[in-house]
Amino acid sequence: MQLWVGLGNPGPQYAMHRHNVGFMAVDTIAEVHGFGPVQKKFQGWLQEGRIGGEKILLLKPATFMNESGRSVGEALRFYKLDLSALTVFHDELDLAPFKVKVKHGGGHAGHNGLRSIGQHLGSEYRRIRLGIGHPGHKDRVTGYVLGNFAKTEMDPLADMLGAIAAEADRLAAGDDARFMSDVALRQQG
Repeated sequence: MQLWVGLGNPGPQYAMHRHNVGFMAVDTIAEVHGFGPVQKKFQGWLQEGRIGGEKILLLKPATFMNESGRSVGEALRFYKLDLSALTVFHDELDLAPFKVKVKHGGGHAGHNGLRSIGQHLGSEYRRIRLGIGHPGHKDRVTGYVLGNFAKTEMDPLADMLGAIAAEADRLAAGDDARFMSDVALRQQG
């Protein structure tokens, strides 16, 4: 069993924020792979399903970004999973828009959701870094990540989310390199 967490902030006013692209990724995976109904659990929203031969739990913490670790920790403890079963989908300033990279462990790079998970659980888990680009100056970061994707970004955003969902079986099987290359190939198509 694996726990895949999408990071974001709850509420319709945040739905299209760049900071919520983790929520968007797990929602797309749930839809494409026919996951079960949303359950309110672990201070968030949980859906269960299968991808390939793997049972996957999708979790969207409802705690707001800077308390994500509370929700993730509850779910891991309940299912008696260790950090090797955890995958976190999150926005990444230091990647070009709509690039997708997999990383294991590391710091939080100022990301409050990753910081919270690190404080509660440590940092040795798989991250799916979803590129949102950088606004150019650190003083503009907050407004940028808490701003909506632009109209011109909707097609590449949909392409990225669709590619992630289509190649999720690679992630479930632990083939991170193939996942990244196949997602990139789909985005070129």
